[in-house]
Amino acid sequence: MVMGEHYRKNMRYSFMLAVLLLVTCTAGEDAYRFHTWNVTYGDIYPLGVKQQGILINGQFPGPQIESVTNDNLIISVFNSLDEPFLISWNGVQQRRNSWQDGVYGTNCPIPPGQNFTYVLQVKDQIGSYFYFPSLGMHKAAGGFGGFKIASRSVIPVPFPPPSGDFTFLAGDWFKKNHSDLKAILDGGSDLPFPDGLLINGRGSNGYTFTVDQGKTYRFRISNVGLTTSINFRIQGHKMLLVEVEGTHSLQNTYDSLDIHPGQSYSVLVTADQAAHDYFIVVSTRFTSQVLTTTSILHYSNSAGSVSDTPLGGPTIQIDWSLEQARSLRRNLTASGPRPNPQGSYHYGLINTTRTVRLQNSAPIINGKQRYAVNSVSFISADTPLKLADHYNIPGVFSLGSIPDSPTGGGAYLQTSVMAADFRGYAEIVFENPEDNVQSWHIDGHNFFVVGMDGGQWSPASRLSYNLRDTISRCTVQVYPESWTAVYMPLDNVGMWNVRSENWARQYLGQQFYLRVYSPANSWRDEYPIPTNALLCGRAAGL
Repeated sequence: MVMGEHYRKNMRYSFMLAVLLLVTCTAGEDAYRFHTWNVTYGDIYPLGVKQQGILINGQFPGPQIESVTNDNLIISVFNSLDEPFLISWNGVQQRRNSWQDGVYGTNCPIPPGQNFTYVLQVKDQIGSYFYFPSLGMHKAAGGFGGFKIASRSVIPVPFPPPSGDFTFLAGDWFKKNHSDLKAILDGGSDLPFPDGLLINGRGSNGYTFTVDQGKTYRFRISNVGLTTSINFRIQGHKMLLVEVEGTHSLQNTYDSLDIHPGQSYSVLVTADQAAHDYFIVVSTRFTSQVLTTTSILHYSNSAGSVSDTPLGGPTIQIDWSLEQARSLRRNLTASGPRPNPQGSYHYGLINTTRTVRLQNSAPIINGKQRYAVNSVSFISADTPLKLADHYNIPGVFSLGSIPDSPTGGGAYLQTSVMAADFRGYAEIVFENPEDNVQSWHIDGHNFFVVGMDGGQWSPASRLSYNLRDTISRCTVQVYPESWTAVYMPLDNVGMWNVRSENWARQYLGQQFYLRVYSPANSWRDEYPIPTNALLCGRAAGL
């Protein structure tokens, strides 16, 4: 079928879907928002060098998604690249619906010249997130954007409405094209040191945020980079932390914030200084060479430009960062996406049903650099795992193909899937024996960060857990030669990616899938396979 026929066919599907959903809206359901995205290559120059970028509707970064709790989002994605493509939604839980998660373990890639329509609901969520291309090293070429979920008007928010709301997407960047970076990894080597840092797709002083003196603004900050932790700060201004990945936080004041790959924060900043311009600074953390980039906080009545030198920040201090991480707390009296206070869920009083210890490593397998979890280095199957599970296709994966705790044995390649029971309550301990910072993400869930410390975790470490008011989030760091423990309700049936947010490590095997299973086979637990699901691999033609 030629591309034009594909386009017309998919446009007819999207139109019929839109008509159906608009009709159902009249029955009083949650709102629907429609997006049509065309994904293309395009020339970009973020660090002054021409590169092949991935654009969405001609934009780099891509369009901002604006939504409200429980909204239904219909996002029709046309792949105009010459290679398969998928988009995933970092932190969006896809309640009962891992079919829409947009990673290769759940979805067939969108073939070149074809379309797929995601049907998402941001069920019972608020907060600041981002989307990104999940295949290969596409993330190194762009294709990412901000994703905001506002509270419903009937739900009180624990701070006055800000005068403005800014999305701030920062992270490391490489001058090499994504295909060249992929070739480096495929060849058995690790990525080189990044060439620079970007803020909203631009280099130093390439982006300006304009504010009115005396007013307060919300900054939604995400680290969308590939490999590197960053520190965020604003010259001469304090930051009031108000939200961490969908959780209203205790409103502590910070001079700067460490943000690890895949993490998102919201801060309030009051323009309470003299009417000048000020540096907004992002710099790398825990790197021997410190990269720095800046954007401008511009007072609308500014009487002067920024000073000559951006203010310095923390560099390699682990203890400082650890103490800041421990200071993150839930606001127990604030409402989340629902009217009941966040503190009404007593996570620390629930008995755990299972302990899982996950240890990262950096083995050499078959003469090439790989990364592993509990000695298993993940390799993708020829069929998305969710499809293989749904159609009972043998030989694609085996449950229990990754152990619950470190084995100490030699590393090996495997399509690793861990079994989990719906409505269980897991204690997960991330153990990092290496000398660099790790950042871990779990799709489909939030978890409570009950503890983190240096050294080896043991059952006695539970005595130090915060079982009252710790933060709930979906991406957490583990410091060098340290551990981080979380409690996680297994309350979302599906096939969920557990991964390193260091994208080189993820690509080379530091990930696996968690199959949360309910035997009920009920729509109350999980939605059926979408009628427009793409079928590929051994599922093709079923």
